[in-house]
Amino acid sequence: MKAFARLRRKHKARLVILGEGAERAKLQELVHELGVETDVSLIGFVNNPYPFMRLAKVVALSSRWEALPTVLIEAMVLGKEIVATDCPYGPREILEDGRWGYLVPVGNEEELAKALAKALYNFRSEEEVNRMRASVEERFSLEKIVANYEEVLLGN
Repeated sequence: MKAFARLRRKHKARLVILGEGAERAKLQELVHELGVETDVSLIGFVNNPYPFMRLAKVVALSSRWEALPTVLIEAMVLGKEIVATDCPYGPREILEDGRWGYLVPVGNEEELAKALAKALYNFRSEEEVNRMRASVEERFSLEKIVANYEEVLLGN
């Protein structure tokens, strides 16, 4: 939230946060404290996040840690600009060391704000979006994932 407030000092943007959790009250308080109430929507839980993602210019993941951040894979399929913290485990691998999105250090709100600004003004060509989608298909197709599981579990 602090990175978004920093971004808003220089750039017009809106932040939409999907999901529900125990920290919602603290997040609402921070939104008010930072003075970004008119630019932030805390939507809560939604069954289908894709309509929101489809309208987004940038998909951001500011996690401290992850296992398999599927939202990054989904954002790549949708051809979105991506900003993610370089947390253990997943973002660096999914984004292929930053090839498909911006990676920033965990907890560095200044770098996160800078990357968000860059992403807002970056426009991928259709060819680049197609290459990004092909990368997802190659690495995360059902067939590839099943083969990987078999290799790990069965030693094939």
